[in-house]
Amino acid sequence: MTAPARPGADAMMALRAHARGGPEQFVYEQAPAPAPGPGEALVAVHAAGITFAELTWDLSWTTKDGRDRTPVIPAHEMSGTVAGLADGVTGVAVGDEVYALIDFDRDGAAAEFTTVPAAELAAKPRSASHAEAATLPLAALTAWQALADYAALEPGERVLVHGGAGGVGAFAVQLAVILGGRVTATGRSGDAAFVRNLGAEAFVSAGDPVPAGFDVVIDTVGGAVLDGSYRLLRAGGRLVTLGAPPSQERAKEFGAHAMFFVVTPDPGELAQLAKLVDEGRLHTVVSRSFPLEDGRLAFESGSRPRPPGKTVLTVR
Repeated sequence: MTAPARPGADAMMALRAHARGGPEQFVYEQAPAPAPGPGEALVAVHAAGITFAELTWDLSWTTKDGRDRTPVIPAHEMSGTVAGLADGVTGVAVGDEVYALIDFDRDGAAAEFTTVPAAELAAKPRSASHAEAATLPLAALTAWQALADYAALEPGERVLVHGGAGGVGAFAVQLAVILGGRVTATGRSGDAAFVRNLGAEAFVSAGDPVPAGFDVVIDTVGGAVLDGSYRLLRAGGRLVTLGAPPSQERAKEFGAHAMFFVVTPDPGELAQLAKLVDEGRLHTVVSRSFPLEDGRLAFESGSRPRPPGKTVLTVR
């Protein structure tokens, strides 16, 4: 195996895909090491969280104007150590332990090094390992933005989280409780105890009837689950979908507000999440961990039943 790259070296080891497709496209290979551009930091990656659906997103493969980006490096949730800075960058220093959500139209963190705009870095939770911290930047940030920024959850409101044991769902359950919500979650029957331990008051197994009258529904599943979510809201309730835009016609039919969004990097919100972790109020959940060289196997594991939480690649 090629020795790990050093800051300033020309090469590193990375997981890359040279053509659009599924996990079968990934190759663990030597790749050019990145150099930080204006305003950027070079980060030595310790762990990267993966999102199985990222292989279906256009921005994983193309620029915002549609140009092909291959070969690409996946995994946009990163925890690591600052290894270098572009001239004039302030706010972080070499040696700082940081974590971040990397924009989807950039190379991700399934590599020994990555570059990130320094302004988008946040201090890693002190009490969390790098693998644990890497579960947060996309999944927990998505849950936070869904509940706080879009649903504007108020204390005492009833919240339904579809897929409460998933990467995003596990954080949505916890954060809804932290924000004062009364939480019901859905999922596979075997996940009931896990989800209740996260703070859910009630659990409904997939396929069983769900009571109506919720103030907020967070749908992390999509498809038929989304189709059945409108009727579960009270009049004036809020539905936030994460997989696909909701039907505004159905929402109007049930007197509900329906929203869709794509998570965006926000270091201020990442700092809030890190504080909750360090206070012991928010718990990370690592589903499985794979070494970087087994990155293709990690992505292939998304098609099989797996423990709750996020799947992580360990790099250092």
